[in-house]
Amino acid sequence: MGLWETRVVPHIVDRSCGVAQLDPLRTRACDGLRGRVVEIGFGSGSNIGRYPPAVTEIVAVEPSDVAWRLSASRRSDSSVPVSRVGLDGARLPLADVSVDTGLVTFSLCTIPDVAGALAELRRVLRPGGTVGFVEHGLSPDASVARWQHRLDGLQQRLFGGCHLARDIPRLIESAGFTFDSLEQSYLPGPALSRPWGYLSVGRAVPS
Repeated sequence: MGLWETRVVPHIVDRSCGVAQLDPLRTRACDGLRGRVVEIGFGSGSNIGRYPPAVTEIVAVEPSDVAWRLSASRRSDSSVPVSRVGLDGARLPLADVSVDTGLVTFSLCTIPDVAGALAELRRVLRPGGTVGFVEHGLSPDASVARWQHRLDGLQQRLFGGCHLARDIPRLIESAGFTFDSLEQSYLPGPALSRPWGYLSVGRAVPS
C-alpha cells in the first residue's frame, strides 16, 4: 500500500467514522457485549466508552499502525483492558470458541476477504455468543444502488478499499449467522449523501 492508504486514510476514517451522529448507533451495536470481546477493525477506538459493564476484555484486530496509534489516548482512558491481537480479520490468531462476543463497526465494507472474516468470527465464538455490528452498505433503493455501483471503484481507490455496494445482511447470513436484531435506515441528511449513508445495525448469532 502507498502513503495515502497507510498514513492519510486512517485519519480520514477517524474523523468521518468518529462523528457524534454515529454514537447512538455504536452504542446499539455494543449492546449485549459481554466477557471477552473480539473487535474486528478496531480503528482508532471509537467504540471505547460504549462497552457495557459486562465486558471484561477487548482483543482488537486492526491492520493499521496509524489507526492503532490514534487510539492510544482512548485506550489509556478505557476502564476495559484492550490488547491488539492481530492484523487480519480473516486470519484471527485466536483459538476456537475462545471469545464470548464479537463486534465489528464500519469495517466489513473494507476487509478484502469479508467472508473469511465472518467465518473466523463464527469459529472463535463460544456457544451462546453474539456479534454486534453497524455497517454501511447496499441500498434497497434502485436509484441509490445504481450510484453506489458507479462510485464504488473510486470509493475503493480513495478510501483504502472501502466498498459502497456490499450487501451486509446477506454477507452475514451467508457466513452462517441469523439476526437477533436488525434495523436498516439512512442517516439523516441530503439525498446526495444516501450512497454513503444506508446503515445496518444489529446483533447476529450463529445459526
